[in-house]
Amino acid sequence: MPETVILLIVLGVLAFSVIVWAFSRYKKCPSDKIMVIYGKVGKNKDGSSKSAVCIHGGAKFIVPVVQAYEFLDLTPLSITVDLKSALSRQNIRINVPSSFTVGISTEPGVMQNAAERLLGLKLPEIQELAKDIIFGQLRLIIATMDIEEINTDRDKFLEEVSRNVEVELKKIGLRLINVNVTDISDESGYIEALGKEAAAKAINDAKKSVAEKERDGSIGEANAKKEQRIQVSEADSVAIQGENAAKAEIAMSNAELREQEAKAQKIAVTAEKIQAAKALEESYAAEKSAEIARSEREKATLEADVIVQTEIKKRQLELEAEAEAEQIRRKAKGEADAIYARMDAEARGMQEILTKQAAGFAEVVRAAGGDPDAALRLMIADKMEDLMKVQVEAIKNIKIDKVTVWDSGANGTNGKTSTAGFLSGLMKSVPPLEELFNMAGLSLPEYLGKRKAASAEAPEAPEVSAESGDVTA
Repeated sequence: MPETVILLIVLGVLAFSVIVWAFSRYKKCPSDKIMVIYGKVGKNKDGSSKSAVCIHGGAKFIVPVVQAYEFLDLTPLSITVDLKSALSRQNIRINVPSSFTVGISTEPGVMQNAAERLLGLKLPEIQELAKDIIFGQLRLIIATMDIEEINTDRDKFLEEVSRNVEVELKKIGLRLINVNVTDISDESGYIEALGKEAAAKAINDAKKSVAEKERDGSIGEANAKKEQRIQVSEADSVAIQGENAAKAEIAMSNAELREQEAKAQKIAVTAEKIQAAKALEESYAAEKSAEIARSEREKATLEADVIVQTEIKKRQLELEAEAEAEQIRRKAKGEADAIYARMDAEARGMQEILTKQAAGFAEVVRAAGGDPDAALRLMIADKMEDLMKVQVEAIKNIKIDKVTVWDSGANGTNGKTSTAGFLSGLMKSVPPLEELFNMAGLSLPEYLGKRKAASAEAPEAPEVSAESGDVTA
């Protein structure tokens, strides 16, 4: 029994391995590749053996031992062909730089050519092989065409290139996807000259066309203006005739209208005057009654207004008096407070000053040995200079530019001349010290001098110059 189980397990493993191996030999072809199966793949119709089977898309079982497979890449190849000095049919060498895009063909017969000639080659090797074929075909095509055809009829040139190159590429399993000729030039400058000739011709044709169009436009414009002026003149003539006829009709209609208006105005004025007279008579009566009523009403209104205004003014005066009294009371209270504060401050300041002065006087009396008279003399002696200044200042600022004196030289009162009396009176206008002391309630100390007797002779009067105004003793 155990041996049977082991045998079954081994058989199962072998069967599973065979199935996995069989599935691994079933190969799928991607869309961007061609799967080439070679080996024993069958025979052709003529009985010869097939070299390979090509599959694009789908899948196929690869028979082990007798069959194998590889892939061909369908990626397009860009080939730059810089063809130089290619000889044209006119024996003029030209340069034809161009670019070609090729790829492996998926046509059944062409795929077989690719499997037979490109299998195992890398893309750069396939690109070089295609480039050689394109070079040869380009030279062949250029040799059969004129430069004018190549340069002007570019579609024909590209068609020839596509047809010849693609035929040769299909022989190795490739197909031409795109052709692009960038520029065509020649060493002799023939193509450039053709271009200049074509450009000059185009410019001349354009100028000619422009001149013709301008000519046609000018002629058309002149004809249009002529037709416009003719039609405008005709329309103006018709319009003027119509306007004149309309104006005549309007004038007649206006005359009739004014006549009717004058008649209506006459009737209306007469009626208005009659009605105005009646209305004036009625209005006089109505005004008389209205004036009587108005006077009565105004009298009553005036009385009411006077009474009301009197009451209002009375109340207003009462309110203003109350407000003014309150304002005066507040202002008086504020002023009283301010006066009280100011006088209190002045009293305090005066008290302080008097206190200081009393202390100073006490110091002066103490310095005079306690004798008040001596202290007074000391204070007067200290102020003597100021008192003299006051006396001098009394006449200091009197401006006397010139004094002219007419004096006969006769003696006047007390034997003095008029000039001496004038100056003596001028000097006496200064208050003497004794009078100052008397006004202060004091007596002049004896050491300051005594009053002279009344009979003492007056000093000689000074001389006065009549021209200069100077006074000399």
